[in-house]
Amino acid sequence: MPTDRYQELISHIEAMKEDFEKFYTKGKNAAGTRLRKQLQQLRRLAQEIRTEIQAIRVARKSSA
Repeated sequence: MPTDRYQELISHIEAMKEDFEKFYTKGKNAAGTRLRKQLQQLRRLAQEIRTEIQAIRVARKSSA
């Protein structure tokens, strides 16, 4: 499971690469809009992972 979440993060970041190049290098504003949306999704994913980590830590403490 941990490697699945890691791969999910990596694939999400890799999916943004093209829009990063289009926005910063080529000056395409529409790519910036897509980037902002993808970054918001990345933030949500990171929050889900943080919540999972906290739940696992609490479960480990209570079982010890």
